Amino acid sequence: MGSQEVSASQDSWKGLRVTVAGLGVSGVSVARALAGLGAAVTVVDGGSGPALQARAAELAEAGVAVRLGDAETLPEGTGLVVTSPGWKPDSPLFAAAAAAGVDVIGDVEVAWRLRGPGAAPWLAVTGTNGKTTTTQMLASILRADGLRTAAVGNIGTPIVDVVLEDRAARAARAAEAGDERREDDNAYDVLAVELSSYQLHWAPSLRAHSAAVLNLAPDHLDWHGSMEAYAADKGRIYEGNQVACVYNADATAKPSTEDLVREADVEEGCRAIGFTLAAPAPSQLGVVEGILVDRAFVPDRQKQAQELAEVSDVRPPAPHNIANALAAAALARAFGVAPQAVRDGLRAFSPDAHRIEHVADVAGVAYVDDSKATNTHAAQASLAAYESIVWIAGGLAKGATFDELVAASAKRLRGAVLIGADRALIREALARHAPQVPVVDLDRTDTGAMAEAVRQAARLAAPGDTVLMAPACASMDMFTNYNKRGDAFAEAVRELGASA
Repeated sequence: MGSQEVSASQDSWKGLRVTVAGLGVSGVSVARALAGLGAAVTVVDGGSGPALQARAAELAEAGVAVRLGDAETLPEGTGLVVTSPGWKPDSPLFAAAAAAGVDVIGDVEVAWRLRGPGAAPWLAVTGTNGKTTTTQMLASILRADGLRTAAVGNIGTPIVDVVLEDRAARAARAAEAGDERREDDNAYDVLAVELSSYQLHWAPSLRAHSAAVLNLAPDHLDWHGSMEAYAADKGRIYEGNQVACVYNADATAKPSTEDLVREADVEEGCRAIGFTLAAPAPSQLGVVEGILVDRAFVPDRQKQAQELAEVSDVRPPAPHNIANALAAAALARAFGVAPQAVRDGLRAFSPDAHRIEHVADVAGVAYVDDSKATNTHAAQASLAAYESIVWIAGGLAKGATFDELVAASAKRLRGAVLIGADRALIREALARHAPQVPVVDLDRTDTGAMAEAVRQAARLAAPGDTVLMAPACASMDMFTNYNKRGDAFAEAVRELGASA
C-alpha cells in the first residue's frame, strides 16, 4: 500500500484517517462500516442538495464528518481514499492522493479486506451486458441447492454490509464455542457477486473462488480511456481464481473473454470453462437439442455430458439470456452444485423489470420492454431474439455508433420509431444499412414522446410482429433512468390496449 498499510484485521482500521469519495449508497455503507471499526472517516461530495444534506446529517450522528461542495481537495492527514464506483481515475482528488502517496481503493476492495479468515467464498460475474441477470440466476441456483447466499456487489445490499454480517456471524459463533469452528459459523455459504468495470479497477486484491466475464463490447470508454483499458479492468476478475475462469466461447470480439483468461494469473489447477449456445466441447457448457448440458464438471469430459435444464426453463428463452443461464450454471457447478439445482434454480428465477419483458399483446402484436438495453451490444442481443420487429430506439448515445448494430439487425426490422436527443445517429445508420425500413423520427424529447412512439409503432406493425423498445442509448435526456423509460413504455402500451 501507500502511506498506511491496511490488512483484513479489524484492529488495523482503528485510528486510520479515511476519506470516502461520494455520498451515494456505497459511500454511506463504507463510511458507516469503517467508522464502526474505529477509523476517522470524512466523506467528500461535490454536491450540496437537500438529499445529500440529509445523508450528511445521518452520518454525523454516527461520527462521520461530511464535506459537501468540494470533491477535489484531499482532507489533511488522509491515509486512505475509498472511492465510489463512478468516480473517474483522473479526478483531482485522486491526483492529490497520488501526490501525497495515499492509495485509492473501492468499496469492493474494502469488503475483500474485511472478510477475515474462513469467510464465505465469492463467485464473481462481470461483462458489458447481462451481469445482473446472471448474478441473480446464480444466486437462485445456489439457493436451490440449499446454500445460504445473496446477490451482492453492483446490485442489492452493499457488499461491505453483507461481508460484515458474515464476519459478525463467525465472531458470534466463536464467542459461543471458543476456537472450534463449525460449517454453519458463517451467515453465508457463498456469495454471488456482480462487479462492474469501475469496481474491478479499484479492487487490486480481489481473488474469487471462480469468476465469469460474460461478454465484451465498447462501453464506458470515456471513463476507462480505451477499449484495451476497459477490457483489462474486466479481466481483473480472473486474477487469483481458484477453481474456474468462465468465458464466452462464442465471442468473436477482440480482445475476447478467452483472451482475458489466458492473460490471468490464477491458482494452480484453476480451469478455463467455456459456455456456448452450440453443442459444447470438453470443458464447456452448451446446448444440445434444447437441453443445457455440462461437459466440464463430469468424470469423463471426452465421453460424458450431464443434462442440467431445458431451454424452456430459462425466462425469457432469448439467446443472450440462455448464455447468461449457462454462465451462471458454470459458476454454480464449479462450486459443486448438483445438476438438479441448476434446473430448479432457473425455474424459480424471475428477471427484473425492463429486461426483455413482455408487456402485452395488442391486435396480434407483442410489445416488449427492454429499456435496460442502454448500449448497442445489449440492443443487438435483444433484436436477435425476434424475427419481425418494429424497433423503438434512441436517447443519449454516449459516444456510440450504430452501423454495426443496424447492419446485423436489418433483416429483422419491419419499421423503426426514433426518439431522444441522439436519434439522428440511428436514423443515419438505418439510411446506410437498412434503407428499405420505414422510419418515424419523433422530433421531441419530452416524456410524452413515448406514448406517441408506441402509437406510431402500432401503425407500422402487423399481426405476428414484435414492437421492441431496445433503445441502445441511455435514458437521461428524457427520463430519470431506464426504469422510468420502461414504465412510460408499459403505460403507453396499456393505453393502446384500452383503446383498441
